[in-house]
Amino acid sequence: MFSAALRRAAGSKAALRNGVCPSLTSMAARSMATGPASGGEISDELLQKLGSLSTQALVDGLWVMGWPSAQIDNARPLDPSHKCVGRAVTLNFVPARPDIAADKPPGGESPEYEAFEKCGPNEVLVMSSVGPHESVGGDIKFLRLKQLNIGGLVTDGSVRDTDEIINYGFPCFSHSTTARQGPAAMQPWECNGVVSVSGVAVRPGDAIVGDQDGVVVVPAKVAEKVYNIAHGREVIEDIVKEELMKNPGPPGRFYPFMSGKIKADSPLGQLLATKGITPENSNQFEGTADW
Repeated sequence: MFSAALRRAAGSKAALRNGVCPSLTSMAARSMATGPASGGEISDELLQKLGSLSTQALVDGLWVMGWPSAQIDNARPLDPSHKCVGRAVTLNFVPARPDIAADKPPGGESPEYEAFEKCGPNEVLVMSSVGPHESVGGDIKFLRLKQLNIGGLVTDGSVRDTDEIINYGFPCFSHSTTARQGPAAMQPWECNGVVSVSGVAVRPGDAIVGDQDGVVVVPAKVAEKVYNIAHGREVIEDIVKEELMKNPGPPGRFYPFMSGKIKADSPLGQLLATKGITPENSNQFEGTADW
């Protein structure tokens, strides 16, 4: 123990001689243990393409790749017309505690307003609540999101002043609505870190797509690949539906199918060939998977 103490003291003296504070050195080392918050960048073009697909197709694309569930359960649209697509700007809430409330930057410097100002038409604000029935905000706060023409808001918590939010016109997906005050239960603590929303990891910059079936997170790192798989599946499903409408019968001849495993000589493979879709130009066939 004594020799270890001497080594630590010698290391500290050496660091001081080199003009480095030991506490700063250890802080730097600890910071290296945290990975990057963002997983990549998604272009406006790719974002638009992802938004053209259904959430079901995107979930299927991720499932085919073997990625974990990416649907944010219980995030439902406030209005049936709501659909959103955008890059995630994240905000994490933590349970209320007096010292946390005191240490949180006050007023306009609060992490929630920092997050707001990062939002625009191509962003979706993703708010990680401490509970499904706690309020993440309402009328006056969210007026700013309307002014910024935000692409959407998604939370696993609840929102208040529902009528006003619907009138604001931006897509809003939440667990529920409530009259509760949020600050009594939680405080906004971090902008643009990795958050968990209903058990689904969301990184800043991930694509968020929401429609009547729910909200899906498409990781930025694999967004292009997910689109290619999901779009290919939607094309095939349209062909199958068209065929079944012309020749009514059980869909089992053609459906369901597994991307990357369609046999060229199967009934589905033969149907696709009549539409010009073959192993030479599609990654949906056996031996063509590129993921």
